Amino acid sequence: MSAEQLSSLRLVLFFSVLPVMVLAESWRPARPWHDSRSKRLGFHFLLSVFNSVIYRLIVSAPLLALTVYVYDKGWGLAGWLGLRGPAEWIATFVVMDMFDYWWHRLNHVVPFFWRFHRGHHYDTHVDASTSLRFHIGELLLSGVMKSLWIVVWGPSAAAFALFESGITAYAQFHHSNIDFPDPVEKALRWVHMTPRLHAAHHTVTIRSRDANFSTIFLVWDYLFGTFQEADYEELKKLGIAQGRDRDLSFAAFLKAPVRLK
Repeated sequence: MSAEQLSSLRLVLFFSVLPVMVLAESWRPARPWHDSRSKRLGFHFLLSVFNSVIYRLIVSAPLLALTVYVYDKGWGLAGWLGLRGPAEWIATFVVMDMFDYWWHRLNHVVPFFWRFHRGHHYDTHVDASTSLRFHIGELLLSGVMKSLWIVVWGPSAAAFALFESGITAYAQFHHSNIDFPDPVEKALRWVHMTPRLHAAHHTVTIRSRDANFSTIFLVWDYLFGTFQEADYEELKKLGIAQGRDRDLSFAAFLKAPVRLK
């Protein structure tokens, strides 16, 4: 499968996984909604369209060109290790997910990054549409960070596109307002970040909010000491203390990085 086909796969996953997650959380929600779901879906979808247009114009093409250039030159750890074909795809998927863990963690630790990322945490609910809720400034910063990942690792364009498709689908999954029975939850945790644990990452309580940073593979939180068990009492209040009355305001969301709190 070519890089172009994998890029198309990301779009297909976006428009297939999201409706499935929306239907699943409609059937059996883990938490009640206090705001209009249609308003939430509309707000986050329009925000996603706005972000996608800007991101594609500014970031997507340069990242692809950089990926092709670095891979052709044989730069990066993947080239140094002689990884090619399926082995390189698998390794890239795992390594990039680890890089994404650290980027997410930095967004909570570095005050400048948090100014952009906190708009994502202003959401007082967590459901599949929350996976679309990112400030364009954060996405542009992530583009810069991904360029560093590309230089350090040296993935093929196809493997990088596969990773991008994977995090799109997994973000929609682990943000969804669903919960699994404990036996299923425990089985999933051997490998994956789950909706229960990611909802804990969105609590007002800092104990679990500054934890559970993994996107796909939960091993990074285990390995780097940031795993925190979800607490059902804490899950009753999601978001952060500031901005709770303006979580669905475009103006307030776009101004999040320059607000004092």
